[in-house]
Amino acid sequence: MADAAALDPELLPPRFRAWFAERGWSPRSHQLAMVERARAGRDALLIAPTGGGKTLAGFLPSLIEISERPKANAPPGLHTLYISPLKALAVDVERNLTAPILQMGLPVTAESRTGDTGMARRQRQRVKPPDILLTTPEQLALLCAWEGARLFFEDLRCVVLDEIHTLHSSKRGDLLALDLARLQQFAPNMRRVGLSATVDDPEVIKRWMADHTAGGEGSIDLVRGPAGAPPIVDMLLSEGRVPWAGHTAQHAMQEVYDVIRRSRTALVFVNTRFQAEFAFQELWRLNDDSLPIALHHGSLAPEQRRKVEAAMARGELRAVVCTSTLDLGIDWGDVDLVIQLASPKGASRMVQRIGRANHRLDEPSRALFVPANRFEMLECQAAREAIAENTLDGDPPRVGALDVLAQHVMGCACSEPFDVLKLYDEVRAAGPYRDLAWEDFEQVVDFVSTGGYALKTYDRFRRIVKGQDGLWRVRNAQTAQRHRLNVGAIVSPAVLSVRFAGRGGRPGRKIGEVEEGMLEMLDPGDTFVFAGQVWRLEGVTNLDVLVSPAADKDPKMPSWGGSKFALSTFLAKRVRRLMYDQGHWQVLPSDVREWLEAQRDRSVIPEEDEMLLETFTRGRRHFMVVYPFEGRLAHTTLAMLLTRRLERAGAAPLGFVCNDYAMAIWALKPLDGLDFDQLFAEDMLGDDLEDWLAESFMMKRAFKGCAIIAGLIERRFPGEQQKTGRQITFSTDLIYDVLRRHQPDHLLLRCAREDAATGLIDVARLGQMLARIRGRIRHAPLEHLSPFSVPILLEIGKERSPGHAGEIILAEAEDDLIAEALQ
Repeated sequence: MADAAALDPELLPPRFRAWFAERGWSPRSHQLAMVERARAGRDALLIAPTGGGKTLAGFLPSLIEISERPKANAPPGLHTLYISPLKALAVDVERNLTAPILQMGLPVTAESRTGDTGMARRQRQRVKPPDILLTTPEQLALLCAWEGARLFFEDLRCVVLDEIHTLHSSKRGDLLALDLARLQQFAPNMRRVGLSATVDDPEVIKRWMADHTAGGEGSIDLVRGPAGAPPIVDMLLSEGRVPWAGHTAQHAMQEVYDVIRRSRTALVFVNTRFQAEFAFQELWRLNDDSLPIALHHGSLAPEQRRKVEAAMARGELRAVVCTSTLDLGIDWGDVDLVIQLASPKGASRMVQRIGRANHRLDEPSRALFVPANRFEMLECQAAREAIAENTLDGDPPRVGALDVLAQHVMGCACSEPFDVLKLYDEVRAAGPYRDLAWEDFEQVVDFVSTGGYALKTYDRFRRIVKGQDGLWRVRNAQTAQRHRLNVGAIVSPAVLSVRFAGRGGRPGRKIGEVEEGMLEMLDPGDTFVFAGQVWRLEGVTNLDVLVSPAADKDPKMPSWGGSKFALSTFLAKRVRRLMYDQGHWQVLPSDVREWLEAQRDRSVIPEEDEMLLETFTRGRRHFMVVYPFEGRLAHTTLAMLLTRRLERAGAAPLGFVCNDYAMAIWALKPLDGLDFDQLFAEDMLGDDLEDWLAESFMMKRAFKGCAIIAGLIERRFPGEQQKTGRQITFSTDLIYDVLRRHQPDHLLLRCAREDAATGLIDVARLGQMLARIRGRIRHAPLEHLSPFSVPILLEIGKERSPGHAGEIILAEAEDDLIAEALQ
């Protein structure tokens, strides 16, 4: 349906109109349109800018319906279910929703339910649900797997899916879509409402959220809100220059601090937990004014995150250094500036982050990009222009994962016995599974009931059984309990609790959590940065890391990597276009323009759809530097496959490094005489890829994730401690080896190959890149390195020079490389 037109405010009951009038507001057209669609019983997708009252528009129909329903003797059941991708957002929306409920005196109860909610409150909610429950996809999966789920949800009238663009394109979205199909069976009159400010292709979202037994995406009305004030996006140039290389923007931290000092409240976004810890430490070192600056990321203890969020809501903080944990819809009116340290990686993500500043429709949000190096300067400028044009990155339609379906089938059996044919029809009502083949569904049910052919002799893999009535049910209560402890489609790295070391080596107060792999690089007595402080590792007991405060200013480990976003295909293309269009260089700083001109004069600036390949010799090493601009993940896969081909060609490759823009391979033999079209032929994604995956740890890592999601491997047990990552890895490696030998077509091996091809090695993107450059490789044989190659060659030194001394070595190496590139 078209954009929301002007509608009569009489659509609102008198007390709602009075509430708007008392605040000097008028209901917006898209808010009235959502009320109109609800009264017609229509599903709707609302796309409206940040600050436009989008969340209120999603809840208004429910508030009206609940306030107008007749009072009954028995307490009514759950009316509206709100699904948030973040726990913090669910709690924040609960707080914001409570205000109009109290101000209008509505007979409405609203409560949140997340993993941080106390057990007593969660048990009470199951017995006496609120009118509106605000929760996460994981809690919904848990509720759907409880006995009595049908009764709990039978009065449900509406599901509100907030920030829907973050949910639909992942396994988490697959599980949520399956649970929506389940809810539709429990409550046939349930409406579906999607909310987002950043949707590139609404049809993709509509296909995902639709009930495909009721007309599919055609059953969903599209409602658009009015355009808000365009954001103001500036670029920070430290002393008017941009470094050749680097990832932390350390060169600009003094200027960033000065900007924070002049702002009311700033959110400083970074892309990894390492960057968050580093930036916080640097800002705190510069904080001569004792400004209240906080840190927020996913590995901090929940109570510490809540303290930061509460202080932010009260307006007590001048800045928060944060990761994607604060990307979405939290409404903090005092935030007047968003700072993006280093590159944004995607235009849609930056629109979402920028919307956290000046959370009002009629005022422009302000953002400041701080590029860490010259390639990032190109990326930031490309993102800035995309945001100004309101053109965003999009995700392709998704096919539902079978390991997620296995978890859902198990959850259905835990809730109530199911008929396999009826469940198949129900599953195909979910968008990602609308084209699911019966053979695949049958294999999933067989896996849940036996573990598959190679594992069926092991009794512990028999989780559901078929009764004499022909219905499938959970094997026993203990099996159901174990499933409920392990629901969810997020497989994070195994984590350990960081705690103060108490007397006698006993665990003390919890500080936060770290990935278990981090400890492989530390010994007792070593120091590291965490939660904005330097700590000394005292020891590890079970699932606890025992630490004590350390006085070291230069810890052995600055921090740990955490997750890293990939450069989006959309933004990469705009970077290549900007780089080739010399007339466009005038928007760039003078030193970046000079860098591009030096590259043009000494090597080549490739066209938008070409790929530059440079070869040169340094010392006794022969280098090949390639610039696909397709992200670190795709480049790493490409480099692994290329080194295999170079070995067969007798080039004796020695190693490689990659970043988001380029990759470098060095070898003992010259590389400039190779047939590059043949070297980069698309057939490398055939046998070469299969051979590499068979030898690679990535397949085992992918298999472990699939095994956890599908329920083959359980992380948590009733009354027992959580399994460590080492225990899980040991278990999955054993099963992986058994299946590869005895059932290579096993369901989970199929899932692992698909996951490895998308999430770990980005084969789809690599395949698109190889097709794009077919016949369009620009080879530049050089006498020495080029200006473009300096950053990627410095990556070699970075890998080999840890610690403070390494920074000095790198600084000296950078000066030498730059001088060589410009000679």
